[in-house]
Amino acid sequence: MTQKADAIVIGAGVIGAAIALELNRVGMRTVSVDKNPASGYGPTSASCAIIRVHYSTLDGTAFAYEGYHYWRDWADYLGVDDERGLAEFREMGCLVMCTDHNDHMRKQTAHCDALSIPYEKWNAEQILERLPIYDLTSYWPPKRMDDPAFGQPGEGRVESAIFFPTAGYITDPQLSTHNIQRAAESAGASFVFGRTVTEILKSGDRVSGVRLDDGTEIHAPVVVNVAGPLSENVNALAGALDDMTITTKALKQEVVHVPAPDGFDFFADGLVVSDSDVAVYCRPEKGNFILIGSEDPECDTREWVDAETYDRDFTEQWTHQAYRYAQRVPSLGIPSQMRGVVDLYDVSDDWIPIYDKSAVPGFYMAIGSSGNQFKNAPIAGKMMAALIQYCEAGNDHDATPLQFDFPYINYRTNVGFYSRKREINKDSSFSVLG
Repeated sequence: MTQKADAIVIGAGVIGAAIALELNRVGMRTVSVDKNPASGYGPTSASCAIIRVHYSTLDGTAFAYEGYHYWRDWADYLGVDDERGLAEFREMGCLVMCTDHNDHMRKQTAHCDALSIPYEKWNAEQILERLPIYDLTSYWPPKRMDDPAFGQPGEGRVESAIFFPTAGYITDPQLSTHNIQRAAESAGASFVFGRTVTEILKSGDRVSGVRLDDGTEIHAPVVVNVAGPLSENVNALAGALDDMTITTKALKQEVVHVPAPDGFDFFADGLVVSDSDVAVYCRPEKGNFILIGSEDPECDTREWVDAETYDRDFTEQWTHQAYRYAQRVPSLGIPSQMRGVVDLYDVSDDWIPIYDKSAVPGFYMAIGSSGNQFKNAPIAGKMMAALIQYCEAGNDHDATPLQFDFPYINYRTNVGFYSRKREINKDSSFSVLG
């Protein structure tokens, strides 16, 4: 069986779905292919789905602030209804502890000043007024429980934090992706689930489509790799690895799910919190639970895995994260049974995504995006659609990168910032913080 389209999108996570939507909105009919049974069922569904606006680079900050506006105006962005309802953006704000490690957020707040992003500086008393369960003793540097110094206070305490009001999280990341799928279908897209791409077809040196594991061929002059942790495998199928100076690989991640302390309604009164002093972040979860993730400190071993065969069981990493957060919240109850999520990030060498063309004509990439790009999916979709149009019109994006305007915040970005051929960006946090 053979199908035809203007573009094929490999991957139907939140970014893949957004790219499909925006390509159809500019008149390119797409077919999206995903090995999972539905959109957003891969790492997207495991995402903490945090919406925040602080990043280590100016371009990353602008991207995130632009992205925030689409979640704020979600129904307007979609333009269609979903029979399952619309995902909810809980906008309670994000609090980032100021430490020597993050230079007391000077770089991030300077980016916010340049982009007119609102924020407040809170002192220790304001932090404790909002989060009375917290103990602001410093435990820097972060340690694992097998370190003899674990739990021993460092010097002083956390004295301040930056509060970003334009932040929060999406309660159901899989539903948000289904919302985008429905919008894309309304615009002309189609989706194929439960199928794997086994071959990238070519005509001469240019892509001409894909072959699936059931023998189906889908023909199109454009193929977009949005395969998440499988992105490197898809690039290899296309023969698109040779000129890349930035690569991607799959990183196992564990997110802890624990009940909030008795007597405090973290779901109603908590915040998204980033705390580099103990190297964890957290957010509220329904049922008065707390989700806790690692900020990838040096003490945590990074487990690079084969995306198709990795072990989905929890490890001791779960316990290290839970107890590091318990240093901040001494009344935290840590259950004996591990609960939470085990899944993968698709990580680039500098933790900044690749949004780019490739050396193979017609083959594009939106990869290396796991961990800190969920929030950017709508604007990433728009930017990728513009990039594909730019290149397919004959422009050389490598030599003259696309300049793309963010419509909400009136900011022009050089899309070459996300090039596969860039040097490693030394301004990155080299962590989930981006």
